[in-house]
Amino acid sequence: MFKVIRTNTYMNEIKNWPKQYKLSEDKLPLKLSLNPFSGSQLSFSFLREKRIREKRIYYLIYEDLKLVLLVATSSKKTQQKTIDNIKEELKEFRKVAESIMLY
Repeated sequence: MFKVIRTNTYMNEIKNWPKQYKLSEDKLPLKLSLNPFSGSQLSFSFLREKRIREKRIYYLIYEDLKLVLLVATSSKKTQQKTIDNIKEELKEFRKVAESIMLY
């Protein structure tokens, strides 16, 4: 099983979602802990996307750490910009993942 962690950025983005969306999002960590590769693959095998209606959730899979890091959300309109931002920050996300696993 994988450990699933929500980043602060991710949490801030979902806090204003409608209640129905939040209910669906609440189930996501359990699903990803059992099958982290269930989402759509993006540029890399470890960068994935899950959709909740018109919202998109982006996450990174660290197989060596057995960790899934929920990093961002977007709409279809901002999808490419969000993916590009995630790619630019991959090294920082790795540092966050490693620090989480130290605790």
